Amino acid sequence: MAYRKLGRRSEARKALFRGLVTDLFLYERIRTTEAKAKEVRKVAEKMITLAKRGDLHARRQVAAFVYKETADEQTNQNVIQKLFSEIAPRYKERNGGYTRILRIGPRRGDAAPMVYLELVE
Repeated sequence: MAYRKLGRRSEARKALFRGLVTDLFLYERIRTTEAKAKEVRKVAEKMITLAKRGDLHARRQVAAFVYKETADEQTNQNVIQKLFSEIAPRYKERNGGYTRILRIGPRRGDAAPMVYLELVE
């Protein structure tokens, strides 16, 4: 297999990735385990590449994956709009590598390696 199963069935794994990717675009930085971050990074980079394309088909593909959460209460902007209007233009000249993983040490309890997954400035 070319991916980590993370001890979950496929539908639970997909829901986990959807939630983590949505939070990554919403907060631009999330704290998770290293294994989850390495898998979520793949999905997030593909979503940003789609957003850089900017056409209707790309918007619908992103909308089919990312949860519809409100990103900004004042402008009533959701995560998909934030991805297309703020995040994607930031990486217009960049050909990949939109995220970085910063190690922060083991988690208390089970010593799982914890990391910050964040969008590169």
